[in-house]
Amino acid sequence: MSNGENEIPKQPGERFTGHGAEWTDSKLSPEDAAVATAWVEQKIDKRSLLTNKDRVEDVRDAMWQLEKEGQIVVHRISDQHKPVDAKTLYGWTKRIPTNQLWHHKSCGQCGNIPGYPVSLLWLMNKMGVSYLDETDQTSCTAWNYHGSGIGNVESLAAVFLRNFHQAYVASKAQGLPEGHFYPLVHCGTSFGNYKEIRGYLIHSAELRERVTKILGKLGRLVDGKLLIPEEIVHYSEWVHVMRHQIANHQVIDASGVRATIHPACHVYKMIPEDVIYDDDVLDGNRVAVSTGVIETLGANVIDYKTWYDCCGFGFRHIISEREFTRSFAIDRKIKIAVEEAKSDVMIGHDTGCITTLDKNQWIGKAAGKGYELPVMADCQFAALVCGADPYRIVQTHWHASPIETLLEKLGIDWQLKKREFEAYVETISKGATPDQLYDPRLRITSGPGFKPVKREVIPPPPAAE
Repeated sequence: MSNGENEIPKQPGERFTGHGAEWTDSKLSPEDAAVATAWVEQKIDKRSLLTNKDRVEDVRDAMWQLEKEGQIVVHRISDQHKPVDAKTLYGWTKRIPTNQLWHHKSCGQCGNIPGYPVSLLWLMNKMGVSYLDETDQTSCTAWNYHGSGIGNVESLAAVFLRNFHQAYVASKAQGLPEGHFYPLVHCGTSFGNYKEIRGYLIHSAELRERVTKILGKLGRLVDGKLLIPEEIVHYSEWVHVMRHQIANHQVIDASGVRATIHPACHVYKMIPEDVIYDDDVLDGNRVAVSTGVIETLGANVIDYKTWYDCCGFGFRHIISEREFTRSFAIDRKIKIAVEEAKSDVMIGHDTGCITTLDKNQWIGKAAGKGYELPVMADCQFAALVCGADPYRIVQTHWHASPIETLLEKLGIDWQLKKREFEAYVETISKGATPDQLYDPRLRITSGPGFKPVKREVIPPPPAAE
C-alpha cells in the first residue's frame, strides 16, 4: 500500500480502509511486484492451499442428519432429473441434474448481458431439455450484502429459502408433483452466496429458528419445516457435464480460436470443496467448468500467469473505487491475455466477471491501453459454434468490447447477420410479433395465469396408395 513516502497524513479518528483519498501508490518496482504475486503462479496452480490440508467437513453429512432428526426437508435430486455425477476438489461426488430444471435467473445477466441466459436456454431447446423459466423469483440480494454491508445473514437466508421453495412447488400449477423441477442457478454470486448461507443454516439452530418464523409468515415451509436443496448447482456445472452432448450439435469449427479462461471467485474460491475438478481437464489441477466445454468444442485453451486473479469487480471496488476495478481488469487480466496468451476471446462463467472484463475496456484507451478482447460466457461461445444467431440469440451487440474479429475467425459473416437482425428489428418496430425462444407459458408465474397445454392425439397421415 505505502512505503512511507508521500503519505497523506492521517486525520484524528480517520479509519484506514483502502478506499478513498488515503489510498497511496506502493511504488513497487516491476521486480518487487512480480515477487509479491509470484505465489499465484507457483502455489495455486498445484492446489497446495487446499489439498495439503486436512479433510474439511462435507456439509451435506450434517444436512442429512438434520433431515433424519425431522428438523428440515431436503429437496432431492431424483432419477427424473437425469443427474450426472461429477467429482469435486476432494473427490466427493456431486450430482448435477440435467433435466426438469427451474431457472434461477441473474439480475445482472438479464440487465447487462441478455445473450447470456438466452444462449443457455437456446442450448437446452436444442437438446430437448425440460425446464421452467417462470417469473416468480427474486434477486439473491448478495451484491447488496457484499458491496455495501447493509444486508445480513438472516435476510440472505430468507431469500435463499424462499426462492428454492418456489422452485420446489412451481410444478403444482401444471398439475405436476412437488419437486418436479430442480433449481439451476445462473449467477456465480448467487451460487457462492447460497452455498455459504446453506452452511450457516445447517450449523446454526438459532438461524434456522429465526428464519423459520419468516418463512412461515410467507407460507414457504414444507410440513412446517425449512426446505433445503440436496445440491446447489450452477449453470456452468450443467454445461460441463453436458459438454459432449453439446458438441454433438456443433456446426462451426473452433480449432483456430485461442481462448483464455477466467474462473470466477464466487464460483470456485467460495466453498471450494464443492467445486468440480475433472482429471480430464487440466490434469485436475484447476476448476474444470468452462475449460472443459471450450476444449471439447475444439478451441485452444491458452494458459496465462494471472488466471487466478479476480476480474477486479470485487463488489465494493466497483462501487467505491471504480478506477481500481478498471485498472485491475485491464492490467492484470486483459493486457496479459492479449500480450502473453495472444487470446482471441476470454471465456467466463459469472455475471460480474463478464460485465467487468467486457465493459471496462473502453476506458483503457484514455490511459493509452487500448486493448480489445472479446469477452463472453462459456454458454454463449457454445451456442455460437452450435449455430446460434450472433445477434438474435447470443446478442453480441450488447457487449462493449469488439466481437467481430472473433466472429470472423469462426467463419461467421457478421455483416450479413447484422443486416438480417436490423431488418428483423425494423419489422418488430412496425408491429410484427417477435420470435419466441420457447412456449411463452413457461415464463409466466406458476401461479394464476398459467394455462396448461391442450393435449390431443394427432392422427398419422393416410397411407400412400
